[in-house]
Amino acid sequence: MRSLPLADPGVPDARSPFRYLWWTARGQSGPLLLGIAYAVLWWLGQALVPSALGKAVDSLTNHDAGELLRWSAALLGLGVVTAVGGVMRHRMAVFNWLCAAYRTVQVTARQATRLGATLPKLLSTGEVISVGNSDIAQIGNAMDILLRGTGALVAIGTVTIILITTSPRLGLIVLLGVPLMALAVTPLLRPLHRRQHQQRDLQGDLATRASDIVAGLRVLRGIGGEQVFADRYREESQRVRTAGVRVASMDAALEGAQLLLPGLLIAFVTWQGAHYAIDGTITVGQLVAFYGYALFLVGPLRTLTEAADKITKGHVAARRVVRILSLNPEVADTGTVATAGGDLADAASGVVLRQGLYTALACAVPEDAIAVADRLGRYQAADVTYGGVPLAELPLAEVRRRVLVADNAAKLFSGRLRDQLDVGGSAADDDLRQALHTACAEDIVDALADGLESHIAESGREFSGGQQQRLRLVRALLADPEVLILVEPTSAVDAHTEARIAERLGKARLGRTTLVCTTSPLVLDRADHVIFMEDGRVRAEGTHRALLAGDRAYTATVTRAED
Repeated sequence: MRSLPLADPGVPDARSPFRYLWWTARGQSGPLLLGIAYAVLWWLGQALVPSALGKAVDSLTNHDAGELLRWSAALLGLGVVTAVGGVMRHRMAVFNWLCAAYRTVQVTARQATRLGATLPKLLSTGEVISVGNSDIAQIGNAMDILLRGTGALVAIGTVTIILITTSPRLGLIVLLGVPLMALAVTPLLRPLHRRQHQQRDLQGDLATRASDIVAGLRVLRGIGGEQVFADRYREESQRVRTAGVRVASMDAALEGAQLLLPGLLIAFVTWQGAHYAIDGTITVGQLVAFYGYALFLVGPLRTLTEAADKITKGHVAARRVVRILSLNPEVADTGTVATAGGDLADAASGVVLRQGLYTALACAVPEDAIAVADRLGRYQAADVTYGGVPLAELPLAEVRRRVLVADNAAKLFSGRLRDQLDVGGSAADDDLRQALHTACAEDIVDALADGLESHIAESGREFSGGQQQRLRLVRALLADPEVLILVEPTSAVDAHTEARIAERLGKARLGRTTLVCTTSPLVLDRADHVIFMEDGRVRAEGTHRALLAGDRAYTATVTRAED
């Protein structure tokens, strides 16, 4: 069994939805061509059955037992070919579906990682979720239908040749009727395309609304706004339902056309063939064969309209994927300098993190601290230097290795707790115990039945806000970067725990550059150096006690935080 997803999906062609689908098809051309070969074999096995059956009927009417036996054996052989071709075609169809779907998952997940903090600024959560929920399936369906669609075209061509050879008039009727049937359903595809696109957009908006409600459910309950947002969600879900009904009505019309139009062609071919049999133009066996072909053509004709529908849906899905793949991160990776180290300085604010010091940043406006952290971590383009070298000149991977920004937007993932804390999987047990001690998180682990081996739910839902915050701090400490920037790491814990964390953090990071963005006096009092910012610029620096005594604005800021 071949493993999926693929190890390296390659570089996608995101210039247009069609180019992306073509890139996907080329990436799995081998399995795709093999699947098409099996589909052609499967369709041809069925397409030749009416002809063999007609020959058998003619041999029966001619009382030729030997001929009847030969054509009966041919029918058995065609049955075996059809069975083998059908099984292998289905196997390859599933394989190609999985290849296309998971290749899309891989490239979009890789792009989401590349974009990082840029992604939620440019696209809603729901729009990204909808790619994994539905779009990968539509792209997989587009690859899957290529097998049966190509085989259907070959089968229709083969049947047309047989009919023209047997009766030129009937062959021409089929030859002209098949493209007319395909053209007749084309007007239904454009409104279906438009309605599907509208429904996808509404589904994305609804998913965004749902994720926002779930994320803020505790706050909504606290302020009595839960019912208000529930009503809004209900209204939006009804709009999605209405859009779904409109898509379903167009789908129903397409399904009806797939039955009605081929049925009319079949009825006409059968009627005309019966007249030729009465006139003696064709034999009884040939009439049976024509009737069999008339019934057989329903399958390939419906497959062609199904192919048009699924490829259209795949194009809609590919447009959303291409939109994600076409985004670029706010900060480009253009760095070439291999080494750096020393003080980390932000020119826009005047903040300078001295190498090896435990520094605290207190801001009159909390958003200023977040902006400084983003610039120092190179999540925004800014004039920042690291040891005198512009941070933009370092490769982005090097910056991520040396400088870690940990805020409360970070999430815990589902899985074994040890794996969520020790992301690299290389931390020694002593280091893990030390990090748990620094973050005052031993009690969290001790309360779990299997300790660090316990499996936790997505986002660590079984933990309180303060417990999640302490576990995130453990993860940041185990990463052990040269520069660790923590944004309000103790905002959800009690004062006693906060004081212990502040005391232990300085010791754990001794000799390493550490910045804590906070207005908590308990943390500020234990920092080696405190920077006070107001109106986006550094206003004062010193120890916490010196700033309390000498700067009224600083005193007012941290006192409000204490209250």
